[in-house]
Amino acid sequence: MPTIRELAADLAAGRSTSVELVEQALGRIQAHRGAGGHAYISVDADRALASARASDAARAAGYVPSPLAGLPVSIKDLFDVKGETSASGSRVLAGAAPAANDAPAVSRLRAAGAVLLGRTNMSEFAFSGLGLNPHYGTPANPFDAKRIAGGSSAGGAVSVALDMAVAALGTDTGGSVRIPSAFCGLTGFKPTARRVPLDGAVPLSRSLDSVGPLARSVDCCAILDAVLSGEALDTEALPLAGLRFGVTSDYVGADLSQPVRDSFERALAMLAAAGAVIDRFDFPELLEIPQINSRGGLVAAEAYAWHRQLLETGAAQYDQRVAQRIQRGKLQGAADYIDLLDARRRLRAVASRRLRTFDAWLMPTVAVEAPLLAPLESDDDAFFATNALVLRNPTVINFLDGCALSLPCHRAGEPAVGLAVCGLAGDDAKVLRISRSVEAALAAC
Repeated sequence: MPTIRELAADLAAGRSTSVELVEQALGRIQAHRGAGGHAYISVDADRALASARASDAARAAGYVPSPLAGLPVSIKDLFDVKGETSASGSRVLAGAAPAANDAPAVSRLRAAGAVLLGRTNMSEFAFSGLGLNPHYGTPANPFDAKRIAGGSSAGGAVSVALDMAVAALGTDTGGSVRIPSAFCGLTGFKPTARRVPLDGAVPLSRSLDSVGPLARSVDCCAILDAVLSGEALDTEALPLAGLRFGVTSDYVGADLSQPVRDSFERALAMLAAAGAVIDRFDFPELLEIPQINSRGGLVAAEAYAWHRQLLETGAAQYDQRVAQRIQRGKLQGAADYIDLLDARRRLRAVASRRLRTFDAWLMPTVAVEAPLLAPLESDDDAFFATNALVLRNPTVINFLDGCALSLPCHRAGEPAVGLAVCGLAGDDAKVLRISRSVEAALAAC
């Protein structure tokens, strides 16, 4: 599918209409669901078409609020949409009262003129990087149906990859935007957590949650970020020549699969050929993270605080793998939680020192290509081990309170691999500016 800017140009020139774009997306959704696909949990075709007709009328009258105007967008199942139930991929909340209002992220998309198609599938309560969902089915990887799409924003990624939406609204607590973007050949942006309001979204971890887009390009993500955050950042591309990129061999660079290592190293060589300086450095403090989070970390502690009453009455309705991880928070006391906050504060300070001389920190978004689904469904040990490995790299950025963009760095015919352009809190504009240049350099080779 074309990018947001290309589709907006077609609408402006009269080469297409919002109704046509939405009808095409709805047709693909119907075919996907008819073939047993699980990207969407629910679709509101009538409401989407009514919004498309209104958008076309507004455009004819000269009102075009943003490049998103008239374009179909999917919404992760944990966001409030007025009149709909926010089930967060779970049966536990399926009977909850419909939302009285849109979440701010949703209302900002509406104000920008986006047409909301429906609610996309996800790991239950966003608590997995793999995207499996025993309640609503597991979205399959768009390149290989035997493999996972990644999580937790699995349905959102598939909706974009299979042209069932122009873009998807997702969340990212430990990689839930970036992992499925990497596995599905998309671009995904995790902004600094506080930049997009989390109100009206079912929480996983109040310390780590953030809201971000999954789309076709860096420019698409920049357009969506401006709408979602309400901030007009300068995202003009920075020349690569002379930029200094840090690359860490330990922890985030360890135990890479061969396809990931090959694609990542080739991308680094391309950037170096374009004039960027690649500086490999050690970040040994990252090796402390598994021990810091050995009892479930901030996610389990904060998820349990939100879920404890639901677990008392409805534990049997949960995905038991999700319930098991949430209940680890019950074993943490107040002192343990304070220790976690202190450890995070300390590592953030270390990261500021380690990264201060770099324009960006580059790493493989995920250490492996998309895993096969069948072993993860049948084997708990395989599920938890694979989930930990898939989350390892991206969750570093959440723990350090940073921002990151994942963009494809593989070649056609190769397993999808993401390259992550990373920064610390508040580095969003720089990450987007550098990502534009990285994207262009990789596309030119």
